[in-house]
Amino acid sequence: MSDYDNAIFRLATAQEAEPEDYTGEDGLLYCGSCRQPKEAYFPEGKTFFGRDRHPRECDCQRKRRETLEARHRECKHREEVERLKRKGFTDPAMRAWTFENDNGKCPQMHKAYSYVECWEEMKTTNIGYLLWGMVGTGKSYFAGCIANALMEKEVSVCMTNFALILNDLAASFKDRNEYIARLCGFPLLILDDFGMERGTEYGLEQVYNVIDSRYRSGEPLIVTTNLTLEELQNPEDTAHARIYDRITEMCTPVRITGENFRKAKVREKMERLKKLLNGKEICL
Repeated sequence: MSDYDNAIFRLATAQEAEPEDYTGEDGLLYCGSCRQPKEAYFPEGKTFFGRDRHPRECDCQRKRRETLEARHRECKHREEVERLKRKGFTDPAMRAWTFENDNGKCPQMHKAYSYVECWEEMKTTNIGYLLWGMVGTGKSYFAGCIANALMEKEVSVCMTNFALILNDLAASFKDRNEYIARLCGFPLLILDDFGMERGTEYGLEQVYNVIDSRYRSGEPLIVTTNLTLEELQNPEDTAHARIYDRITEMCTPVRITGENFRKAKVREKMERLKKLLNGKEICL
């Protein structure tokens, strides 16, 4: 759109003058607040319906417009983030697994920050994490922090587990390939509690199909597991070997060595209970 066309648009959408506005020595209308012109002359020789001038934004109007536009962008952003979280989390509690809520007791949390900061490179080079360690050390929370932070950047992430995936596959026999394709279509897929699913022949085959499809998609994968790295590197049979080989090829191992959060919560509850009972010793 040319400058002249822009001027015509502003003229068509002009607002009425405010009571404090005034006319300057150049004949143009000025804003009574910021003292900037609210009109400008058309280029020499041009008019519109007999008018030789058109509205322009003063500083006050520009700031109001920019504020409204910023609010609109933020509103659209929050709507998109909300949509991604509804779509990407299988458990609403995962929404609270954020860097802001982190208790600071996981020594490896900086690696989660780094993954988010370098997301574009991680995606391009297909780099994922294999988060392993003892039960209750915060592996799932670590992965959830990455998921929430990327969703805040409007990156689509799916965080689920194979127990749910196998149930979905069993319920949708005809649409199995479509389901796996949709699962692998997320820019980042997070498989939580890997190794806890049923070890049946059918289950292992479906696990392999999902992992292999993700591998072929060229998109990054994050896996959390209670299995040790030694167990993953020395599988018990061929069925597990081909699954573990894919995972270890796609995902960089990160051992999570934080304090057992669940035991810590139990201790905290016991301490609170003791205080409620005036410090009396109790046995549960």
